[in-house]
Amino acid sequence: MLRGTKVGLRARHADDIPVLQADLYDDAVAGSRAQAGPWRPVAADSKDNPLLVDDKNEGVVPFSVVELDGGALVGTASLWGIDNHHRSAHVGLGIMPFARGRGYGTDIVAVLCHYGFVVRGLHRLQIETLADNAAMLRAAERNGFVREGVLRSASWVLGEFLDEVLLGLLAADWRPDAAARADSAAQA
Repeated sequence: MLRGTKVGLRARHADDIPVLQADLYDDAVAGSRAQAGPWRPVAADSKDNPLLVDDKNEGVVPFSVVELDGGALVGTASLWGIDNHHRSAHVGLGIMPFARGRGYGTDIVAVLCHYGFVVRGLHRLQIETLADNAAMLRAAERNGFVREGVLRSASWVLGEFLDEVLLGLLAADWRPDAAARADSAAQA
């Protein structure tokens, strides 16, 4: 398990799937905002369930996210679009509704940065998020990600085009304690 200050990232277990399915994937509104394509209902036991882990796909590393205090399952995290030649990857996460607003997103991004830069030896991590996703923008920026641009009307979400914000972080610019310093400053 990879440990942050609040959460741990571990392998996805089979018994995680129905919980994540019910609390994250089956929410059509949240799913439409989080996915790169249109949301569609998928059964938890379907071979097409996006929550299932494909151990042969080296371009995606999915994790289940658990609270360190108590071990409750609180979401998902992943590095995806891993490009070993350019040494880059994309960061993704999903937090269950009951666990939002507790600073888990910032901690998850910090742990994914550690995994990407230290464990995998990547050079660049990238996040794309909807421009109105204040929580993800805050989690990224607290970890040192820099806004690199806005993709205007890039995402079709629930009947309208929305802007996406592109954020990047280079290994040379990463500071492992950046999130902790940002949290301390926010609390002051």
